[in-house]
Amino acid sequence: MNVDEEVGRLKEEIRRLGQVQPDGSYTVKFGVLFNDDRCANIFEALVGTLRAAKKRKIVKYDGELLLQGVHDNVEITLLPAPPGAAASLTAA
Repeated sequence: MNVDEEVGRLKEEIRRLGQVQPDGSYTVKFGVLFNDDRCANIFEALVGTLRAAKKRKIVKYDGELLLQGVHDNVEITLLPAPPGAAASLTAA
């Protein structure tokens, strides 16, 4: 699985485990993602996938490196897709 596929899977999992916000974003705590059995089976390196998604401005969270236990309560936000992004995907 390449990085783009993993980031796509991460987005699905954040939507599944997180809570939708009024602006269309989703939030989930790092500990919830890290300790979820399905996520553990999908992601060999969850922290690396999160960093790749953050670099692509798909998610945001405080800090650079998240560690189990220490950062379980750090909130990860899946940013809403920019307007027109869904339309361009369906038009292709």
